[in-house]
Amino acid sequence: MGLTLSLAVYFVIWWLVLFTVLPLGVSTQGEEGDVVPGTPESAPATPQLKWKFLLTTIIAAIVFGIFYAMVASQIIDIRTIPAFPPQAQ
Repeated sequence: MGLTLSLAVYFVIWWLVLFTVLPLGVSTQGEEGDVVPGTPESAPATPQLKWKFLLTTIIAAIVFGIFYAMVASQIIDIRTIPAFPPQAQ
């Protein structure tokens, strides 16, 4: 697996993990009782994005490491994954 493919796979894994980590520990402004004028009550009070980006990076690195180990040991063969689904005739 080349560097470009590795970076692309890591980016996709990182992005998917980010969307699973974003809702962790979120409390809304409505729940906190301190709604900033001009924002909805459902807006997060403290999003903690630095912590979530760090957690996302760590989890994505672990998942990518497992994926890379599986590719390197030929449990998964990248060449057998079709680039496009077969076209119906």
